[in-house]
Amino acid sequence: MNAHTASAAKEAAASLILLREDVADVAVLTLNRPHALNSLSEEMLEALGDAFTAIAHDDAVRAVVLAANGPAFSAGHDLKELYRHRSDDDGGRAYFRHIMAMCSTMMQQIVALPQPVIAAVQATATAAGCQLVATCDLAVASRGAKFATSGINVGLFCSTPMVALSRNIAHKPAMEMLLTGDMITAEHAERIGLVNRVVAAGSEREEALKLAKKIAGKSARAIRLGKEAFYRQIGMSLAEAYNFTAEVMVENLLAHDAKEGIGAFIEKRPPKWEDR
Repeated sequence: MNAHTASAAKEAAASLILLREDVADVAVLTLNRPHALNSLSEEMLEALGDAFTAIAHDDAVRAVVLAANGPAFSAGHDLKELYRHRSDDDGGRAYFRHIMAMCSTMMQQIVALPQPVIAAVQATATAAGCQLVATCDLAVASRGAKFATSGINVGLFCSTPMVALSRNIAHKPAMEMLLTGDMITAEHAERIGLVNRVVAAGSEREEALKLAKKIAGKSARAIRLGKEAFYRQIGMSLAEAYNFTAEVMVENLLAHDAKEGIGAFIEKRPPKWEDR
């Protein structure tokens, strides 16, 4: 690739609002709208939805890292974009419903994705940006990252971010974030369970990638079964959860990879996964 071609490729990448790089069997998605604090505009929501749809059907991808460029991880919904629709004939009702449905669908795609998704949070994540972090299966945060469900500061209770937040952390810390809109530090986010670990600034993407590669070394079938079961059993009663997960265990035990993994453990050798 000559200098002109390389420069053109760099310019083309810079114009994309969502970047994808495959690092071996890990897909790294990067929010690339730094001038708008990586807000979840209609275009960004569509790009994320399309990326997760493609990854869901890509057997070569075994884990996903979700990162961001610029001074914020994500500032949440694009308030300027929403405000422009206040002049619609219906005051914006139809458009607001459209955006909330798009966002909810994309968040649920992350939960339903066969591959685990790890957020690499380099800076501030607020409102729906905080929701995005809470929705990811795991999160690694820079020591300089901060989090807030800040909608209440502009007269907008973060009702949809509340869904992910309240499924990640205890109710009282969640309610305090929702009612005050206050920023919390990365260390505080780790204490209440919003993120898994806090690392030195600038190393969050590398650490998230290390974690993704570790997970990618496991059986993809076992990961897929386990992730789906994890989210399904949360809403069940204790008895229902045990009945359901017992059946999942049976199916898992009957799978090739469980036979191979147990055999490898007994024979003291590395397993050879076939993801079936």
